[in-house]
Amino acid sequence: MSPQSTVVLIARGAPSVLPAAAVPELRGPRPVYAASDADPAEFGVEPAPDPEKLLAEPVVLIAASPAEPGAAALLSAGARRVESPRWPGSGLLEAAEVMDRLRSPGGCPWDAVQTHESLRQYLVEETYELLDAIEQNDRAALREELGDVLLQVLFHARVASEHAQDPFDIDEVAGELVAKLVGRHPHVFADAARVHTAEHQEVKWEELKQAEKRRESIVDGVALGQPAAALAGKLGQRTGRAGIPFDLFPGGSEPAAQLFRVAAGAKRAGIDPEGELRAVAKRFAGQVRAAERAARADGLDPATLEAEGWRRYWPR
Repeated sequence: MSPQSTVVLIARGAPSVLPAAAVPELRGPRPVYAASDADPAEFGVEPAPDPEKLLAEPVVLIAASPAEPGAAALLSAGARRVESPRWPGSGLLEAAEVMDRLRSPGGCPWDAVQTHESLRQYLVEETYELLDAIEQNDRAALREELGDVLLQVLFHARVASEHAQDPFDIDEVAGELVAKLVGRHPHVFADAARVHTAEHQEVKWEELKQAEKRRESIVDGVALGQPAAALAGKLGQRTGRAGIPFDLFPGGSEPAAQLFRVAAGAKRAGIDPEGELRAVAKRFAGQVRAAERAARADGLDPATLEAEGWRRYWPR
């Protein structure tokens, strides 16, 4: 294929409007086609042939998404890309389309065989990588890891759309989210009394959740699979709001009971036990590395250090 082909990407918010930079492309001698996701009659052109035929000569292809098969084939072969200014949310639509193609027949074999269960490990891993990017204040990593977490949402929604008895897709996921956000912010989207502080909003949010979900217990809805320190903190927070006294918490000298009381009490005091414990653990890991470097600088193998050796090289 000649590299003279061009893919013109129209804006989803205004599908009949072509980008200004596409005008010279459309006036040239090359055939102009509309891809499968664009309306040929809208632009007065012919429907695009199969991707293989598009690659046979220089063409101009009008498409709504770079993931459309003909557009993807041309772009992969080096076609020029001309697009309208991006509309808010257009990137999310594009990501959903790419995920759909990966999962569909003719897409990626690995993506095609994944299930909710097989993807669980990646959801956990990507979430912790995002958390690490936030803690490191790494903007580039934050952008990338947010994308990786978004991929997990798109992937699970795409898998869910194939369920035989209870299918739903990303639009239904987004729709429920919108309804939840609007319903739990009546002070923003309705005429409810204004909320003036973040603390007041947290209380109202919990009240609305309780009423909305008709929970029978104050601990209903607590994710029991979350890390132990975070779980203890969440239980401490929920029971604190209900007025359960601290002396009813697990007692005794067992380390596990003591850890629970510390984590639950910390959350009641407004401290994030999971985050604080992670911070301490990361500082400790840094101290271990510093001591190891100092020992190696003296020609010692850290694996041979005993208690006094560690104390000698421990950073002050």
